[in-house]
Amino acid sequence: MTSPVHTDSVRLAMPAEASAITGVQRAYLASLPGLAAVLDDLDEATMTRAWFEAITRPPLATYRVLVALDHNDGIVGFAAIGPSDDIDADETDALVAEFCVQPDHQDAGHEDRLMHAIADTLRADGFVRATWWVLADDDRTRAFLTASGWAPDGGHQEIGDEDDHLRVKQVRLHTSLVDQAGFVTDDEAPQTS
Repeated sequence: MTSPVHTDSVRLAMPAEASAITGVQRAYLASLPGLAAVLDDLDEATMTRAWFEAITRPPLATYRVLVALDHNDGIVGFAAIGPSDDIDADETDALVAEFCVQPDHQDAGHEDRLMHAIADTLRADGFVRATWWVLADDDRTRAFLTASGWAPDGGHQEIGDEDDHLRVKQVRLHTSLVDQAGFVTDDEAPQTS
């Protein structure tokens, strides 16, 4: 009897994976210039509890946490997606709220698989546009998104911690989730009888 062959994949997160998601997020934040210091103020147990809640008790069914798995079924990345809460958002606008891939697993295809799963999931949930707030100086993520068809939409903001010790500038990118015919996907196009 042969053992099953595992391949890199993406799926919905399971509650027991909240700790692994926290580990990926902490490794990702540590790799970003200027944000590594924020980890000192982030309690790992609190982060894990927050991810557990996001997975088990999302505010709406369209809030989802996806995980990217390597060939050993280890979590190497994740994304949190759902309806956009931007003040200028339409009800069919989605938001990629978090997108992290462990630094030592970047450029191995996990970002692409995660991006395709995000688009497929958002389309299935009826969203027609996706938005993503990117750090203004995160050239790597912006280049990845631009190559994937995302573009700035003119939105920008500055956010920070409660004590104003950390302030970061962000720009908003967006992409359409519909094809040129206006249908979300071919298999979701209206059926004629």
